[in-house]
Amino acid sequence: MTRLAPVLLLALFAAACSKGDQAAGGAGGHGGGPQATLVEVAVAWTDTVVDAIAATGEIEAVQSIELRPEVDGRIVGILFREGNEVSAGAPLFKVDDAELKAQVARAEANRDLAAQALARTRQLMAEKASSQADLERAEALARSTEAELDLLQLRLARTTVRAPFAGVTGQRMVSLGDYVTSSTRLVSLQTVNPERAAFQVPERYAERLQRGQQVSFRVAALPGQEFVGVVDFVDPVVRLPGRTITVKALVPNPKRSLQAGMYLDLRLAAEVRPNSVVVPEQAILPLQGANFVYVVRDGKASRRQVGIGIRSPGIAEMRSGIDAGDTVVIGGQERLQDGSPVMVKPAPEVPAPAPGEGA
Repeated sequence: MTRLAPVLLLALFAAACSKGDQAAGGAGGHGGGPQATLVEVAVAWTDTVVDAIAATGEIEAVQSIELRPEVDGRIVGILFREGNEVSAGAPLFKVDDAELKAQVARAEANRDLAAQALARTRQLMAEKASSQADLERAEALARSTEAELDLLQLRLARTTVRAPFAGVTGQRMVSLGDYVTSSTRLVSLQTVNPERAAFQVPERYAERLQRGQQVSFRVAALPGQEFVGVVDFVDPVVRLPGRTITVKALVPNPKRSLQAGMYLDLRLAAEVRPNSVVVPEQAILPLQGANFVYVVRDGKASRRQVGIGIRSPGIAEMRSGIDAGDTVVIGGQERLQDGSPVMVKPAPEVPAPAPGEGA
């Protein structure tokens, strides 16, 4: 028995080693093949992508003017309140018209006399008691007095300064009793609804600019508010020295929130692409100057080169390489190679981007 004990111990030791080797081999999985890598995945989907141009600019009135009188004289009436809305044709100022009224009365008398003289001359012509030259002089005098009366009546009407369009008045520059001339500023007047968003775009975007495009913007003075307008003007001239194109968009302003001169940050929707394929941005793997995405199919990862379109926070448009419904790797791809076996872990749902968020 004492001689058999060492032999028995050796046999037991060999059996234990054999079981250990088998256990180690089983832990590797697939009978010694490559171990599957745990990755996080998401499914590519379709969405509307907005290819937008970023710009800065300012708010301006559609129409803005500084009113000046057309007749010299003393201000005898101010017929509005500063900052109020006025309608087109509303009287704003009255210039002293006493002298012009007297001139109009005299011109009316001269017109009447000329008309009577013309009537007598025609009667004499009918009686062969006047010449053709007398008739022509009488007709010319009648026309001259009528024209002089029309001119004075026009000047008299212009002693009332009226609003050329509906808008909001600004600060008035004169007071009652001031003597004004045609160069005297009276008050500013501008439209407020709609307003215009005016901005500059680099000339490289010239072919992508057209009327009817939508713009969205925010102004620094009104945080948290977003405004939307439609392009109604694209300047055909490139401005120097910056080589930019002026673009303007009409913006509804019913609450008069927007005021001329406000600074704005704007995005112009140069192109809207519905049904574009998009994936989470973290699926993109830059490598040697190209972009790749791993797609999972039949338990294996396939690396595909992709063309990227618009990027916005959290998502990217796939112009090529990925189809809607493809399962793409968004976590763990740095440990993968083309053809690597994978175990998938679905990612949390990615919220769809808001309209106009394209970069």
